[in-house]
Amino acid sequence: MNNRRGTIPYFFRIVLILILLLSASGLQAQDPNKNVGIPLDHFYADPVNGGLRNFLSKFHFSVSTGYGHTFYRQDLSEFVLLQQDGQAPFIFRQDLNINGGTVSSGYNYWFNRAVSEENRGFNAGTDFLVSGDTTDLAFEGGGMSIPLNLSVHFEFDRYKVGLGYTFEYHRPSTMRPSVFTDQIASYEPDFNSAFYQKYYLILGAKVYRYYYWVLSVDAHLGGFNLSGKFDKAQVTKSVYFNIGATVEREMSEYLRFFVRPSFDLKSFTLEMPETDVSVRTGMNALYFNVGLTYRLPRLKRCYIKTCRTQVNHQHGNMEYRSRVHPFYKKQNPHHGENYPTLIRYKGKNKKKMNAY
Repeated sequence: MNNRRGTIPYFFRIVLILILLLSASGLQAQDPNKNVGIPLDHFYADPVNGGLRNFLSKFHFSVSTGYGHTFYRQDLSEFVLLQQDGQAPFIFRQDLNINGGTVSSGYNYWFNRAVSEENRGFNAGTDFLVSGDTTDLAFEGGGMSIPLNLSVHFEFDRYKVGLGYTFEYHRPSTMRPSVFTDQIASYEPDFNSAFYQKYYLILGAKVYRYYYWVLSVDAHLGGFNLSGKFDKAQVTKSVYFNIGATVEREMSEYLRFFVRPSFDLKSFTLEMPETDVSVRTGMNALYFNVGLTYRLPRLKRCYIKTCRTQVNHQHGNMEYRSRVHPFYKKQNPHHGENYPTLIRYKGKNKKKMNAY
């Protein structure tokens, strides 16, 4: 009887061990990828937003302004320059015969239009002559600009393509000789200010991100218009090219603040009347622009006027953006994100131990 009684506990022990082994094997066989969280699909339908609004939300509109400095340089390698005391510089073609002490034809102004002069007399003993084929004869000057840039571009993945337009206020400065500065006089453009225009294609790509900061490189390719103060019959313009780097700060999912340093490459050629020679004027420029970019919202604004939800949310099978969250603030998945600091801790109250 004692042996029989002793076998009963062992039987229960074996059964308990088998139950534990089966339970453990069942846990190990469970799919580790299975979502064991709250089944929200039982409460919310899958959103069906998309279509045209999703496509339009990839368009970004930008406006910017800033400051630009133009570097003018006029190549006079095809000319001879005559400098006489108290007069503006005078240039003429190198193939002209000047043995008689008179230049049959030349130009006493050549910035935005060519002003010709005939039968300029000179004294070879006292007047200064220099030829562009023996020295680097050129005139250089500067100019300041205040541009207003408007553009729209389409973003896909990390790339962007778009169109832009610039309206620019410009003031040129004095044109000075690059050589013999103590013997050749400077000259002034015959206008104080002008308005230039640019129109261009935008190509760019994002290359680096750090939290809310994004670095992009982009290029502008197109044309430019000089003002009516330039003689359009004499002027031939080059292609306009600009390359720069854009540093953006994402203020929200719709709004960005950016700065863009860039460099222009452009020029124009002034064809001298009744000759086959010309003056090429380079007008490269350095710019620093600041501006804002706004993206069209992907979601409609919530249709419930009393809805105070501050994040993107869902009603039925449609997703909406907040009616109360400002478009210029970053989305945050916490309620009360519009007012993260209580009034009692703001302004003059923040220095008080008890503001109330």
